[in-house]
Amino acid sequence: MSDPGSNPIPPEQQEMPLIEHLLELRNRLLKMVLAVIVCFAFIYPFANDLYLWLSLPLRELLPVGQTMIATDITSPFFAPLKLALVLAVFAAIPVILYQLWSFVAPGLYAHEKRLAFPLLFTSVLLFYAGAAFAYYVVFPLVFGFFTAIGPEGIVELPDISSYLNFVLKMFFAFGVAFEIPIATVLLILTGATTPQDLAAKRPYVVVACFIIGMLLTPPDIISQTLLAVPMWILFEFGILFGRLAYRRVDDASEGESDSA
Repeated sequence: MSDPGSNPIPPEQQEMPLIEHLLELRNRLLKMVLAVIVCFAFIYPFANDLYLWLSLPLRELLPVGQTMIATDITSPFFAPLKLALVLAVFAAIPVILYQLWSFVAPGLYAHEKRLAFPLLFTSVLLFYAGAAFAYYVVFPLVFGFFTAIGPEGIVELPDISSYLNFVLKMFFAFGVAFEIPIATVLLILTGATTPQDLAAKRPYVVVACFIIGMLLTPPDIISQTLLAVPMWILFEFGILFGRLAYRRVDDASEGESDSA
């Protein structure tokens, strides 16, 4: 009979009592909130300038002499404040995901850890890429369409709060849509589906992309297409990377079973 102390369990794999898990979760959440507060403290002094930058794609298309307005007396204060808070959360996403990773990592196998961290890092980059795509590609086309299609004699005076709500919705829609490769890889790795099954369902996925684009964007064909087409392309990338990750997991699982 082997000595129980001859093969000690690594500290990161030892089971923790429920209270310790809750305390660990509380500490991680506090660090996330602190990261958002720190980012907000740095961003808020520039909130007005950031709003002017954010509204630039629309203001450049307005006729000479027209500008944006505030229909609510509190909008000039709360619109930049809301923007600063949302940007603080966006800026703190790497810290938030790192804290989540640190909380769940001890319960993962070695091959899962090798894949989880790259997936987290890539998800952050893809979310930022989706927001950048919305600002630099989608906004000029969508706002150009809306400002050109209005009836003659109608003066456009966009409200700053309505504009902020619109662009934040678009940022969120495109940021989440650009996470499709991560979702595809996770579905494959968890065994919910296989790359072959996803490839066989490609026609349904294309239709679903256009339906989602219709629901998440304004009712115009330009913004719907600009969201649906990247979603389909990212789905194809997800299948490609899912096949590679699927093979790596199989190889790692076979190696662990052979060593056992």
